[in-house]
Amino acid sequence: MQGFLKEAAPERADAFAAEADGLEALRPHIRVPKVLDRGIEGDKAGGKAFIVLERLDLQRSGDYAALGRMLAALHRQTNPRFGWQRDNYIGLTPQINSWRDSWADFFRECRIRPQLELARRNSFDLEVNFDLGNHRPQPSLLHGDLWSGNVGFTPGPVVFDPAVYYGDREADLAMTELFGGFPREFYRAYDEAFPLDPGYEKRKHLYNLYHLLNHLNIFGGSYLGQVRATLRRLQGVLD
Repeated sequence: MQGFLKEAAPERADAFAAEADGLEALRPHIRVPKVLDRGIEGDKAGGKAFIVLERLDLQRSGDYAALGRMLAALHRQTNPRFGWQRDNYIGLTPQINSWRDSWADFFRECRIRPQLELARRNSFDLEVNFDLGNHRPQPSLLHGDLWSGNVGFTPGPVVFDPAVYYGDREADLAMTELFGGFPREFYRAYDEAFPLDPGYEKRKHLYNLYHLLNHLNIFGGSYLGQVRATLRRLQGVLD
């Protein structure tokens, strides 16, 4: 089996370990590349962290309806609590996955608060207040970083580069809409397989705020306008 090699500085070894952990968690339920090897090559001072994945001939477009059904099947894998067995990463940023009984507490303390604290260290002083009301989702197994850049087709759908945890399945759906969105047939197939709860159209902006804050912290002020626009929208829809 041919492998696809990713390398980075030794300090990224934990990120590759988290990626492998996420892929192995998803693999029984949806199509992901197999993890062939990972570790650090050479000594820690001068070596490289690496992960070797199954090499797949991926196309950028394909059967999005099948992807919708596949994601719905993943989201039916549930857990008693929100979180994950280890912390991982959302892009380059550490992602806290401490176990919580309440989704609102988890999202506030493990998602929004760390991003706001990082934003303040980056000289962006922002405030987020939200109330999810009576929304009490089940903890579903999530990909965690589901945008078009992390999806391919062989010809069936494949996902990769996860940031896995148990959370509100709407968080995965929301992110698919953030950077251009998926074709309509994806959402239609998902909703037929696993209909969304009322109020998703409001909550999705809150869930996507997490990713916008992360982009602000990684890439800088070019995302500040989009963050502020989302905060203004949330002030109206979640009041």
